[in-house]
Amino acid sequence: MTNDLTLVLDAQASLGEGPIWDARQNLLWWVDITLKRLHAFTPESGANQTFELDQMIGTVVPRQRGGFVLAAEQGFLAFNPATGQANSIMDPEADRPETRFNDGKCDPAGRLWAGTMARDEAAGAGSLYCLDTDGSCTKKLGALTVANGIVWTADRSTMYYIDSPTRRIDAFDYDLATGAIGHRRTAVSIPEGMGYPDGMSIDAEDHLWVGLWGGWAVAHFDPRTGKLLSRIEVPSANVTACAFGGPTLQDLYITTARERCGDLADQPHAGGLFRARPGVRGVPSVAFGG
Repeated sequence: MTNDLTLVLDAQASLGEGPIWDARQNLLWWVDITLKRLHAFTPESGANQTFELDQMIGTVVPRQRGGFVLAAEQGFLAFNPATGQANSIMDPEADRPETRFNDGKCDPAGRLWAGTMARDEAAGAGSLYCLDTDGSCTKKLGALTVANGIVWTADRSTMYYIDSPTRRIDAFDYDLATGAIGHRRTAVSIPEGMGYPDGMSIDAEDHLWVGLWGGWAVAHFDPRTGKLLSRIEVPSANVTACAFGGPTLQDLYITTARERCGDLADQPHAGGLFRARPGVRGVPSVAFGG
């Protein structure tokens, strides 16, 4: 298997994150959290359109009715790329200015799940929320520190979730009809020295692809056994997330960060957007249904 890793955009992002493939337009949306930027990268041309916002953005997802939903500093926002305007949907932590939203995705029913964290990464200050298609919002987990990757299996019965400092990928039983989760258990443990699990994607075989913060790689795991199957080495220490894209969902786009890298002499392309071709197919992203 060849990964054919390519730097597709020397973005030099401070904290590149949240890649998601938009099949409607054949482009990749991604964010630079600390610089408050939302990007739209078009692989065919190499163009990268940038939207400047007034707050940090952790998550971007397409919306079925058009436009996008963001999970940001001030809660869930509706974003219109035609105008560049972002309007509030709701903020479940409006009384907690010390927190912000980080990573998230839509589940197979079109609900948006996204987690919060303290700006100073205080232990246990974050929570995981589910914004339902009817506009209601439910807190699903508490006592999180760095809320991160989330995905669902093809049979919709299992949700995988990451709270980065735990160095674990946890599995939950998942009820599609209600969005209920339960029976939390450890699916994968990340050894010390390998980095911290960050953003995550799932392929058509229900294998997990996980960015390793401080690990210089994307790790490929079988969550049913917990085994590491392969690694994609990345010339950037802080690998933040990955997402399958392209017309056949066989391109794995990888975001990275320049912040907290120290001396950049040995990683001049830190903060870049990379593409690998690991020889597997991803699954389509789900749009928010509300």
